[in-house]
Amino acid sequence: MKVVLLENVKNVGNKGDIVEVKDGYGRNFLIKNKKGVIGNKENIEMTQKNKAEEEKKIAAERQAAIDLAKEIDQTEITITERAGEDGKLFGSVTSKDITERLEKEKGIKVDKRKVELEMPIRNIGRVEVKIKTYQGVTGNLTVIIKGEV
Repeated sequence: MKVVLLENVKNVGNKGDIVEVKDGYGRNFLIKNKKGVIGNKENIEMTQKNKAEEEKKIAAERQAAIDLAKEIDQTEITITERAGEDGKLFGSVTSKDITERLEKEKGIKVDKRKVELEMPIRNIGRVEVKIKTYQGVTGNLTVIIKGEV
């Protein structure tokens, strides 16, 4: 019996797959629990159409993320914090500070969890910060830390 899976089923297949299963398993488990539908011509065509739409959507999201990463690469922000005479900040600059300043100055909204900082910035200077925009796509933001006495 052919079944089109509506969700991931362990040891059978993933959502959207067309699988061949035994009749009893298909009728009594997959279809009854709404984990799949009978693999007739209409359901198979609908599944293939949905897969194509999903791929287009993913491609559009990826392209938007690549464009955002290019914009971030060309962006430079300045953050001014209190610092001592030796160039060390009294506090630190965190990913939250960076995302707030980026949104305020440039209008680019990024989730603070996407900013890849190993440790908060504690010194004056120029720092390259990686910002992940999509899986495998990152942009390098230039952050200039200035100190005020």
